[in-house]
Amino acid sequence: MVDELDKSTRGKQASIDGFAHEHIVVGILMKKFQNVSLVDLPLSSYDIIIARKSKNSKKEDIIRVQVKTAKKSISFIGGSRGGIDRTYKSNVKTYTQSTKISDVIVGIQPTAKHDSFNLFFVPTILVEKWGQKSISLNKIQALKNNYEMLENCKNHKFILKKAKELNLI
Repeated sequence: MVDELDKSTRGKQASIDGFAHEHIVVGILMKKFQNVSLVDLPLSSYDIIIARKSKNSKKEDIIRVQVKTAKKSISFIGGSRGGIDRTYKSNVKTYTQSTKISDVIVGIQPTAKHDSFNLFFVPTILVEKWGQKSISLNKIQALKNNYEMLENCKNHKFILKKAKELNLI
């Protein structure tokens, strides 16, 4: 009974952390990019959108952001239910994040004191290149608080060139 209660408590906390982290990331990104919003679409493969003017035209560019809590690694898997209710019964299957369903994954890592956060910006271009379901934060330290990767997350040529320079591929 104690193990079940502990699992329930941990699951509930994980769910709360996930929702809180989405709001924290929105707040941080809003301060930098202004036009940022949580997505209130339950079947969406991303959590946040950033709407901004394209540098080369007057068109609006939308960046689709998936938020993941990151302690030691970032998972690239979506579609499964986390938190307290892990018996999620729907037709939704798990999937790996890709350029078709989001543009960037933001891994939010609470600091030891839990009073500040590191953000790891992982373009889905790299997720596809790596072909992995997750990655250790130790391997992607160059992406920590690297807003240049977020701002250019849809530019294949830039991301691949920068990733080579940073020894990520």
